[in-house]
Amino acid sequence: MTTPPAPISGPVDPIGADLITLLKALKLGALKDTLPERLALARQHQLSHVAFLELLLADEVSRRESRSATLRSAKAGLDQSMRIDTWNALDDLRYDRSLLSDLVSLRFAEAGHSVLVLGPVGVGKTHLATALGHVAIRRRMTVLCARADKLFARLRAARLDNSVEAEMRRIATVDLLVLDDFALRPLDATETNDFYELVVERHRRKPTIVSSNRSPDKAHRFVRTCAR
Repeated sequence: MTTPPAPISGPVDPIGADLITLLKALKLGALKDTLPERLALARQHQLSHVAFLELLLADEVSRRESRSATLRSAKAGLDQSMRIDTWNALDDLRYDRSLLSDLVSLRFAEAGHSVLVLGPVGVGKTHLATALGHVAIRRRMTVLCARADKLFARLRAARLDNSVEAEMRRIATVDLLVLDDFALRPLDATETNDFYELVVERHRRKPTIVSSNRSPDKAHRFVRTCAR
């Protein structure tokens, strides 16, 4: 049985100004914040030069992916605080944990299926729908998250400058559409038609997540009426 190497004590190598300048020139300036810790880890585990370099580069890739995901999720309209790791179910809320795990896997999206998140106010529908959007962002999918009334208002405004076709095309082709607070009020004829067109364009091609506080039977009747 091999005894793990003991931590190596002693002063941490100072990160000099010349090294910081070189890192910034290569757009690796963020490495200076973790470099002392990584140097100590390399000594403790007696990492080779190649392994140490790989560790540093993995840190940088992780930072860049995280920064990119944050920017893309903000552009998609996703609330940064509503992620799967921050979703806390209420004590008296019963839900299928295996179904939740399946949703987080995004298998439904890969199959081109859509998701209805239904329930009363305050159970976390918006949080769950948004969190799935964040998962999709991490998978490099394009995402658009919007409240239904604001999305329909955007389409109505686009008709004023004759850009509605381009706007509809953009919404229809996004990899994942998250439509929140759907049907809080009855849709008028224009909104009903817009919703129908989106359903037709995205059906079995692009997944859509719709959240609503309507009961399942009322939501089913509403969607069926819109689809006529």
